[in-house]
Amino acid sequence: MRTILVLADHPDTAEAIRAALNPEQYRIVHRTSLEESEPLLAHGRVHLCVLDTDLTGVQALWLVERARRQAPKCPLVVLAGARQAEWEEEAYLQGVAQVISKPLRPRLVQAIVDRLVGRTVTTEPASNGGTSARPPAKSSTGTDFFTLPGARSGEMAPETPAVGPARSGFEVLRKFSAILTHSLDAEGLLRQFLLLLRDLVSINRAVIFLRQPVVLTAAARSAEEGRSLRPVCWLSVSASVLEHVELSLEAGLGAALQQVGRILRRSSPELLQDPEAQKEFELLGMQVAVPIMDREQLLGVALFDGHITGEPLANPELELVFHLLEQVGLALRNIWLHDQLVANHQMLAEILRELSSACVVVGPDLSILHANKAARRLFRSTSRRTGEPEFSDLPAALGSKVYQVLKTGAGLPTFRYTPEDAPGTVFMVSIVPFRSGTLGGGMASALLIADDRTQAERLQKLELETAHLRLIRTMADRLVHEIGNALVPLATHQQLLAERFEDAEFRQSLDQALATGVQRINRLLQQMRFLAGEAVGGAGEPVPLGPLIQEAFQEAQRHLPQSRARLQYQDLGKPVFVQGDRAALRHALTEVLLNALQSSPEEATVAVRLMSQANGTGHPSLLIEIRDSGSGFTPETAQKAVEPFFTTRNVGLGLGLAVTRRIVEGHRGRLELVPAGEERSGVVRIVLPLADITAPGS
Repeated sequence: MRTILVLADHPDTAEAIRAALNPEQYRIVHRTSLEESEPLLAHGRVHLCVLDTDLTGVQALWLVERARRQAPKCPLVVLAGARQAEWEEEAYLQGVAQVISKPLRPRLVQAIVDRLVGRTVTTEPASNGGTSARPPAKSSTGTDFFTLPGARSGEMAPETPAVGPARSGFEVLRKFSAILTHSLDAEGLLRQFLLLLRDLVSINRAVIFLRQPVVLTAAARSAEEGRSLRPVCWLSVSASVLEHVELSLEAGLGAALQQVGRILRRSSPELLQDPEAQKEFELLGMQVAVPIMDREQLLGVALFDGHITGEPLANPELELVFHLLEQVGLALRNIWLHDQLVANHQMLAEILRELSSACVVVGPDLSILHANKAARRLFRSTSRRTGEPEFSDLPAALGSKVYQVLKTGAGLPTFRYTPEDAPGTVFMVSIVPFRSGTLGGGMASALLIADDRTQAERLQKLELETAHLRLIRTMADRLVHEIGNALVPLATHQQLLAERFEDAEFRQSLDQALATGVQRINRLLQQMRFLAGEAVGGAGEPVPLGPLIQEAFQEAQRHLPQSRARLQYQDLGKPVFVQGDRAALRHALTEVLLNALQSSPEEATVAVRLMSQANGTGHPSLLIEIRDSGSGFTPETAQKAVEPFFTTRNVGLGLGLAVTRRIVEGHRGRLELVPAGEERSGVVRIVLPLADITAPGS
């Protein structure tokens, strides 16, 4: 059977030619444009082409020229409703075989077509042992690759030699291997695959939908995108339609194919009751859906309508398409994995390139495998301004250490490095070895990281100096304030000394002012001396703690004479000794008790309780708990009260508890301020190691 292509704007022309010819000998295919006819003409599926055009202008010649380019061996016939002699002559010169005037005359059309194409001789199988025509070659799947699409069984494609199954299988393998040239391009591979299907089984219209590969996307976004399939490649389908079409794995064709995992036609029972799938078939003009699998999951969906001649796809053809698509699915998964690997590698390379630290990767043969921007600036050779960096560009001090790491396979701890030509520059350098991933593999490379710490150390030094200046300023302000408070009474009495010296009451007031001022200044001197680190060590003789607490309480009362608080002391029932400096320990206890007196009402009770405990090293320790009747420490105050010059009062330097902590820690103890709980009282705990001796006669 011969195929005649009719290019006409209206289907009536094709119907008129079909009525004039024998339907058993000629198949009439109607198309409205050369673009739609390209698959038929380009693959040699047409034996005669009829152009419906008027020979009155150059447009007709353009149409003839384009048709000749697409099918140079196909005879052309022009149906002209109007024609002019000069344009008709040009048409013959362009290769037109015959010009027929309208209206069509059936006998003339029959004669011209028979002359140009020739009658088809069909060979039917001979009965009763007669000679039969040689059957067409088939592939292993039973597909007749060399029979014209739509031909009946037993009809050989004209001018196509019959070949054996092995030859046809090799032909399919050769054509399928052509898509391997696009093994790293998913869209190119699929486009080549669709062209292969058009060549093998004469596919007319097709579109492939795929899941989006998950490469460096957020988890929520990738999960959402992974449930949709987008068009990536198509044949003879309008791109404007596909711009707004997506398939989903939740409903429609995507959900059906994911559930059954096999080929589904539009008339399949699984889809007849699925309005969403039927709507998708109708919108795209397709008739069959084939899943694209990677042997584990559904990667996409391929939709087809039928042959280019209009006949539906046969089951053996769809089996072949399914198996080929399975191999394509495996290739797609490998492409996606490759793309993800490339993206990860590119991301790491960009991170290394933009790091402010100099990063150099040195191979086992001392070749530079990678050097980022900072490394190129730092280790740039003065003699070579261009080109890739070399191992010789590294300073000798660093190159020798890199060589050591490559030879030994052991990394080096971070060390300081100062270039010889830049004495004020400081780098912190780390060298990390990399081993090959194979079992028993040797050294693969070494990573050198040089972090420029020059500016950071300058800023740190500047910040430290600034902190010291702030501390000195605070110290000066507090000292001026405290010494001024101590000198005010003395200065007042000094002014009145000459005229009121004989007054006994004045002399008594002067004596009290002198005692108070000397006492405050003496306490200030002791605080500064202990804070400076003098006489704070724990070495010394055993000191009885009970009398020491009594002395410290009396000393605290002398600093606060208006307070009439009482001391409630609870010991362990036996004398207790601690090892250390008696004066330093008494000063530390005095500061804590003075803080308790200042926080308590004038006639309150300050409770001191002793408890023994183990310090975790096997040596007994003593816990001294001092509780006042005040409001207690807030969590913020409990944390900051031991810092120098921190105070919540208008008088004092804020050194009392800071000096106490320094003395206690110098005696291998610890100081703890307990935030106020439900009891609403201030609690200070001091832990000191007990001396190894007890009181005589105990």
